[in-house]
Amino acid sequence: MAANTKEQGSKAEGSSAFDAYQTSLTTRYCSPAMSKLFSQRSRHSTWRRLWFHLAECEKELGINTITPEAIEQMKAHLVVTDDEFEIARIEEKIRRHDVMAHVHAFGVVAPAAAGIIHLGATSCFVTDNTELILMRDALDLIAKKLAKVISNLSSFAVKWKAEPTLAYTHLQAAQLITVGKRAAQWAQDLMLDLHTIEQVRSELKFRGAQGTTGTQASFLEIFQGDSAKCDELNVLLCKRFDFPGCYDVSTQTYTRKVDLIIANAVAGLGATAQKITGDLRHLATWKEIEEPHESSQIGSSAMAYKVNPMRSERVYSLARELMSKPASFANTLSDQWMERTLDDSAIRRIDIPEMFLLADAILLGLDNISSGLVVYPNRIAFRVQEELPFMITETIIMRMVAQGASRQETHEQIRVISNQAGSVVKNEGKPNDLVSRIQNNEFFKPIWGDIHGMLKADLYIGRSAEIVDKYCGPGGVVEKALAPYAAYIKGSSSAELSV
Repeated sequence: MAANTKEQGSKAEGSSAFDAYQTSLTTRYCSPAMSKLFSQRSRHSTWRRLWFHLAECEKELGINTITPEAIEQMKAHLVVTDDEFEIARIEEKIRRHDVMAHVHAFGVVAPAAAGIIHLGATSCFVTDNTELILMRDALDLIAKKLAKVISNLSSFAVKWKAEPTLAYTHLQAAQLITVGKRAAQWAQDLMLDLHTIEQVRSELKFRGAQGTTGTQASFLEIFQGDSAKCDELNVLLCKRFDFPGCYDVSTQTYTRKVDLIIANAVAGLGATAQKITGDLRHLATWKEIEEPHESSQIGSSAMAYKVNPMRSERVYSLARELMSKPASFANTLSDQWMERTLDDSAIRRIDIPEMFLLADAILLGLDNISSGLVVYPNRIAFRVQEELPFMITETIIMRMVAQGASRQETHEQIRVISNQAGSVVKNEGKPNDLVSRIQNNEFFKPIWGDIHGMLKADLYIGRSAEIVDKYCGPGGVVEKALAPYAAYIKGSSSAELSV
C-alpha cells in the first residue's frame, strides 16, 4: 500500500525536478532501458496486462459474464496514462490501497469491464506476478550487457596473451604471468556470473492465479468446483506471459526465497566487479594499465597532474552497495510469518529495482572500462626486470648443480647475495644489482655465460599464452558460451558514461 499525498505525487506549482530528491542510479548511473523497466508506468501497465489476460483466460474457460466488449475496452487501455495515474492517486488517498485504486482507474476507462476486473484475484496476483516479469526482463538485460563485457575482456586477453607481467601473491611479486592471462581470469569470473544468472533466469517461474492464501479457493468457486479449470487457467496465463510454469506451492505470495536466489546471483556480479576494478586501481597506481581517460578529463580540482581511476572507483563503489542486497532479501524471507506479512512490501519496492539498477550501472561502467584499457608495455617490462633477477635464482641453482656444485651450498650463496641485493633496493633506493653480484662472484663462474639468456621474461610465463588461447581465442570456451549473444555484441557500441 503506497502512502502518496498530493504533495508527494505531483509537483508543486513553480517547482522543478531539482527541487526534490532523485536517485543517483536513474539520473546519473544506469541505462534508460533499465530505468524505464522499473518505472511506475511500466509496473502499473503490467498490472493492466495481467488483469486483461486474466479476464481473457477466464472467459476462454467459460465465464460468460466477461463480455467481448469488456475484453476490447481493457485491451485498448493497457498503458496507464498520466490522467489515469491521477485518478488512481485520488482514489488511493481515499481507499489507502494502491491495487484497488488502479482497479478503479482501469474501470473508469474500461467501463464494460469495471465489474469483472480482478475477478477471483488477490492483490499479489498483480504485484507478485509483475515483479517476476520485471525481474525476468531485467535478468535478460544484464545478461546481454555482461556478455558484452566478457567479450571485451576476452579480446583484450588475446591481444596481450604473451606480454609478460609480474604476478602477485600476498600483493608481493610472484612468478610471471602475462597481461592477457590476468584478463582471462577476470573474464572467467564474469563467465561464472553469467552462467549463474542464466540458470536463475531459466528456472524462474510464475506465481499465476493462486487466490488469497495459495489454495485457489476463489477460482474453484468461479469454475464451480472444476479443479482442472483452475490448473488450465495457470497454464494459459503462463503461455501469455512466457513462463515455463507456476511455482508448485504458493502462499499469498510466491516464496520470497526466489528473491534471495536472484539477489545472490546478481550480487555475485558485484563481487566480481569489485575484484576487477580493484586490480585495475592497483595497476593504475603502478602505471602499468589505465582505464580510458579523456583528454579534457580533470583528475583533481587541486592536483592538476593527477589521472585518477574514477571509472573503476565508481564501479567499485556501486558494487559495494550491490553486495549488500542479499542480506536484505534474506531478512525479508525469514520474517514472512505463516502465509505472508506486509512488512515485505515497502522494502521490496526499494530493493528489487535498486538491485537491478546497480547491476546495470556496474555493467555500463565495466563495458566502458574494458573497451578502452590502455597498456604501457615498457613500464610493465621495467617492473618485470626489477624483480626478474630474484626469479631466475631457482634456474641458477639447477644449472649450478648440473655443473657439479652442491645444491645446498648454491642455495646458501644465493640467499646471502639476494639479501644483499634486496638491502640495496630497500635501504639505498638503488636498482636491483643481484645479476652483477652473481657475475662478480667466482662461485658462480660456471654459469656466467648463461646469465643474460636467463633474463628474458618470456621464458618464465609458462603456458600463459596457450591458456588464454584455449579460453578466449577463436573456438574457445568464451566464444561458445557467448554464441547466443553474438548479434547483440556485434551490434552494440561501447557504453559511454554520461558523467
